[in-house]
Amino acid sequence: MSISLSQTVLVTGGAGFIGANFIHHWLSDPNRKAINLDKLTYAGNLDNLAGLDASDRLEFVRADIGDGSAVQSLLERHRPRAILNFAAESHVDRSISGPEEFIQTNIVGTFRLLQTALRFFRDLAEDEKKQFRFLHVSTDEVYGSLHSGDRPFTEKHPFEPNSPYSASKASSDHLVRAFCQTYGLPVLTTNCSNNYGPYQFPEKLIPLVIHNAINEKALPIYGDGQNVRDWLFVADHCEAIATVLEKGVVGETYNVGGWNEMANIDVVHTICDLLDQERPRADGRSYREQITFVKDRPGHDRRYAIDATKIARELGWKPKETFQTGIAKTVRWYLSNEDWVSRVTSGAYREWSEKQYGSQT
Repeated sequence: MSISLSQTVLVTGGAGFIGANFIHHWLSDPNRKAINLDKLTYAGNLDNLAGLDASDRLEFVRADIGDGSAVQSLLERHRPRAILNFAAESHVDRSISGPEEFIQTNIVGTFRLLQTALRFFRDLAEDEKKQFRFLHVSTDEVYGSLHSGDRPFTEKHPFEPNSPYSASKASSDHLVRAFCQTYGLPVLTTNCSNNYGPYQFPEKLIPLVIHNAINEKALPIYGDGQNVRDWLFVADHCEAIATVLEKGVVGETYNVGGWNEMANIDVVHTICDLLDQERPRADGRSYREQITFVKDRPGHDRRYAIDATKIARELGWKPKETFQTGIAKTVRWYLSNEDWVSRVTSGAYREWSEKQYGSQT
């Protein structure tokens, strides 16, 4: 009789923003274990897992998802019930100035991870194969851009990526589907809207604005600030991923959204108003006065919007946080964790900010 797979999961990119939050969520159940495989690029930070690193339920391995030997060794030793692939280069601006890394990690890396997962899966007993899953975490950016009157993206929307980042993620999504259709690997795919919350690297809009505001720096807004995004609190996203892992149908894609469409300028105004309440400026003036409009980036998608009806109807998941409740929690977390922010905002990050937005940051 074969032994069932463990309650361990292999999380790739587990030192990053969403991956680390997922590990916190997964290990909230004392019966679960996780392996965190991360290359520790600039956005991978083990501080994101502080408090968990001493646990015997979490193991960290520094390796690349494209390192088949390292991944195979972990799979054979731990026999996890699932691989959850969060590992990705994810910042659009960086993909414009340096697309090569995005191709290598998001396409080649995912391909090699799929190859390794397939070898492991094929060696499992039949009852173990029924338990195993490969869950690929992707983005709504693969769908391209919407006009103001367009209906939100459903899972049937064609891929129309407009940046090297979104093109690389679209490619990885296609590879994941192909490994299911061609080889029978039991895959699940999620495409999420813009995440925000604790542990997000301060190059993304929300933590950048919080960080710059309290440090008396300009708050850079691309173009006219009217680019619209659907905002998803990261804890809600993690719960959705766990729900898809438990209940999702093999081969299916599930869009995960927050039902919170907002223009970037409105997001920044909301943050400024919260900061005015939580940590008023010494001069008594509003943080809104620090807003500065900067030249728009190339190929900047105008609007994203996720239709998350399918995951609600079929799996019973809906977000718990509104944007108002989630952003309040996020602002308070960053104000209470300034030591974390100072550690991650290294000299390399400051050089990137200056290059991207100018000396105003």
